[in-house]
Amino acid sequence: MTAIDQSEHHAALENARREFRDQLIDADLLVPSGIAGLYGRGAVFEDIIDGIDRVVQRAGSAAHGSGIRRLRFPPVFPRDSFEKTDYIASFPNLTGAISTFEGDNKKHRALLGDRDAGLGWDHHLTPAGTMLVSAACHPSYSGLTGTLAQDGTTMDIYGYCFRHEPAIDPARMQAFRMHEFVRVGTPEQAQQHRDSWVPRGLQVLEDLGLSAAPVAANDPFFGRVGKMLAANQLEESLKTELVVRLYDDLDEGTAVVSCNCHRDHFGVTFDIKTEDGEPAHSACVGFGMERIALAMLRTHGLDVARWPARVVAVLEG
Repeated sequence: MTAIDQSEHHAALENARREFRDQLIDADLLVPSGIAGLYGRGAVFEDIIDGIDRVVQRAGSAAHGSGIRRLRFPPVFPRDSFEKTDYIASFPNLTGAISTFEGDNKKHRALLGDRDAGLGWDHHLTPAGTMLVSAACHPSYSGLTGTLAQDGTTMDIYGYCFRHEPAIDPARMQAFRMHEFVRVGTPEQAQQHRDSWVPRGLQVLEDLGLSAAPVAANDPFFGRVGKMLAANQLEESLKTELVVRLYDDLDEGTAVVSCNCHRDHFGVTFDIKTEDGEPAHSACVGFGMERIALAMLRTHGLDVARWPARVVAVLEG
């Protein structure tokens, strides 16, 4: 493909993304905020999300029964826990930190003076010791420090995540929800969890009327070292994404589910050990709730009343 062909292809893809975004906004499914990739959600969109979550929870219950720990965290967690995830080393460009005002009246007047003068006032704020959650599972690991039970632990975690990726594509939101099933235990337990959820995740998507394919993938690690990490992740087959084509052949598809092996990364950094004293391994499957909803709207149309009866029945459960 020549440079001109590449440019035209990129323009066509961006136009398709923009058109889809505008259709969603016109249908009151998404509500624009004025910042790229940050949206409110309309009632119908939330109803779709609720239906998807029922399907995902049924799959989790069928796989793990009553032996799963259900956890829900706020979208903000302590900075010391964030540091232990080492996310800042791999994805500094996606990270969000919380700052707040801790000054007195005099400092507040200085802040307002800068604001009234049209100057930046962020320097008047100080770090609050909290970070925005980038992956739904991140807040869970600090509570596992110590020695696990023989069978390890399996967690059902659902919550909002933040990643600083402003984009035209509605499937690349800055704030979105992930429903994850996380396994922490021996290397074998973690690997089995990841592997078993690939076909199970495909079945969930098929039940929702989506055509998806598993693809070996890597995370968008930052910098020169990140290129090596990404290559290793691919070589060791640590990440499998379930991909749906939202824009036909204009791109390689959008990942709506991610199945990941972390090896002993979180076990080492959070000092989580198995019964034999070894660092625990972990794995997770994450369902991107907004992306699945968008894939359904793209596949079945924006008018939910005209969706296939079979799909509606699955959502209503």
